Amino acid sequence: MTYERFEDLPGWQKAAELYEAAEVLLENAGFKVSRGFRDQLDRAALSVSNNIAEGFERGTTNELLQFIYIARGSAGEVRSMLTVKARCSGQAGWPANLKSQISNLISAAESCSRQLRGWADALQNSDIKGQRHLTDKTRQSDEQKKRAAAFELELLRKLPAWHPKRKEAEAKGPI
Repeated sequence: MTYERFEDLPGWQKAAELYEAAEVLLENAGFKVSRGFRDQLDRAALSVSNNIAEGFERGTTNELLQFIYIARGSAGEVRSMLTVKARCSGQAGWPANLKSQISNLISAAESCSRQLRGWADALQNSDIKGQRHLTDKTRQSDEQKKRAAAFELELLRKLPAWHPKRKEAEAKGPI
């Protein structure tokens, strides 16, 4: 699937949810932290979605990968800050809803990190080097591959239901 806007990326959406959850925690009156801690947690949580956006808007896959790793680092920073604070503050003294909120936020940061890692792994194994590296030749080759795949699919659809090639294709998914 090709995304035209960073706002449509599942990873960016998950990062935006992480920031929203961090904001809710920071607005909780029971979450007693220093101004510096509060500011750093706010910045780290927002940094995840911002770095995904910035990387997406860049021109090469290598630049996107760099920003994905920065975003992943920021998700780790959120997780680290909350884990350290929970240890230092003796989480036992906090109300159950605050403990749950912190635990959920840590899980959200881990989820973001895993999703970003999967995306980075997929990009590293991709032949596409990014918008700046696309040439007329690579664009034509890509279009030719798409046309060939569409033609093959059309042929498979015309085969009778009992045909082995059609059954093989249907076993992989709808045709």
